[in-house]
Amino acid sequence: MSSERRHPLKDILYLQDRMNRVFDESVRDSGMNRAPGQWIPHVDIFEDDVSLTIKAELPGVKRDDIILDVSDGVLTLSGKKQYSHEDQAESYHMIERQYGSFRRSFNIPDVVDVGKVDAKLKDGVLMVNLPKHKQSRTKKIPVVEK
Repeated sequence: MSSERRHPLKDILYLQDRMNRVFDESVRDSGMNRAPGQWIPHVDIFEDDVSLTIKAELPGVKRDDIILDVSDGVLTLSGKKQYSHEDQAESYHMIERQYGSFRRSFNIPDVVDVGKVDAKLKDGVLMVNLPKHKQSRTKKIPVVEK
């Protein structure tokens, strides 16, 4: 029997993600989840003892069209994916790719050192690294038997 170590922050982030997904799915069918020309990038959020990481899918978005800021414990990712229509003679039968503006906000726990947050865009994936304060990192305490 294996025991899994539980992380309260992981549980909270999982709950937040599930609630966001439930809400998104409930309004998706009604067409109310976004205004025309808006879309919501999908993200993965995970952590280890040293940092919290957010990976966001931003295919076709240029680095200069991404805005990332932190204010009052909230990290906001926003920007715009430009729609380019090169041939005016084209007659589209279907447009499923998403274009326009996007915005996602995430509550950041107090353990994150916001002064050291960095981000990299590679192959359409934005990776935001949120390092934890050194004093708040998990320290494993050995248990000795007497």
